[in-house]
Amino acid sequence: MNRLRRALAVVLPALALAAAGVAGARAEDAGRACGAPPELLEAGAPLPATARAVSGGSLRIVVVGSASVLGPGTSGPAAAWPARLERLLSDKYPGLKVETVVRGAPGLTASDGGDMIREELKRAPTHLVIWQTGAVETARNLDLDELAAALDAGLGQVDAAGADAALVDPQFSRVLRANANVEPYLEAMRLAAAAHNAPLVRRYDLMHAWAEAEKVDLERAPRSKRVAATDRLNDCLAQAVAAVLASGVEEAKPQTQ
Repeated sequence: MNRLRRALAVVLPALALAAAGVAGARAEDAGRACGAPPELLEAGAPLPATARAVSGGSLRIVVVGSASVLGPGTSGPAAAWPARLERLLSDKYPGLKVETVVRGAPGLTASDGGDMIREELKRAPTHLVIWQTGAVETARNLDLDELAAALDAGLGQVDAAGADAALVDPQFSRVLRANANVEPYLEAMRLAAAAHNAPLVRRYDLMHAWAEAEKVDLERAPRSKRVAATDRLNDCLAQAVAAVLASGVEEAKPQTQ
C-alpha cells in the first residue's frame, strides 16, 4: 500500500501536468485564426523569397483582388484584412519592416488582377504577392479555361520576378453556393496553386467553417451588427493568412539557411 501511494504521488502530478499541457495546446489552437481547422492553416508550399525578406528585416507585399481587399463594410481602412495582416506580421517578426501595397476594384477578374500584378512587379522589387481571385468568375459562371490561363500567366509573372505568390480563393456564401457551381472554380484555384508550388488560402472553406461554428456569419448577422461582423471576418481572415504565411516561411527554412 505504501509503495502504491508513493507511486501515485509521483505519477498523478505528472499526469496532471500533461493534461494541463494538452488542454493549453487545445485552447491555443482553438483561439488561433478564430478556431479555424488546423489543416486550413498549413501552407503546403515554401515561401523562400518571403523567408529571406523576413531574415533581412524588410518585406514588401502586394495584395491584389476584388473589392473585398479594400475592406468594404468594415469600420474603416485599418479594419481591412490586408491592414490587419501587416500588423500581425510586424508583431510576429519583431523588427521587420512590412510594406503592404493593396490593389483592388469591384468586379476584378483574374485577367485584370494579372495586369495589376505586372504593374506592381515593374514598380518595385516585391517579395510576396497575395492574389485574391476567382470570386467574380464563380459568381458570373465565366469560362474555366480562361480563369486557368489567367492564373497560370499571373503566377508565372511572379515566378519570373523571383517573388513568392499565395492565392486566396473565393469567399463562402450560401447565396453563391445556391446559384453557382462553385467546386470547379475552387478546383481550378487548387490546381493553379499546386502547379506553381504556391500556398492556397482556402477562404471558402475557412468562412464555411466559421459560419458552421457560429464564429462569424455575415449572411445571418443582424443589420445593426453587420459592421462589427465584417470587422470580425476581416480579423479572422488576416489571422488565417498570417498563419499560412508563417507556415510557408517555416517550410522554406531548409532552402534559405
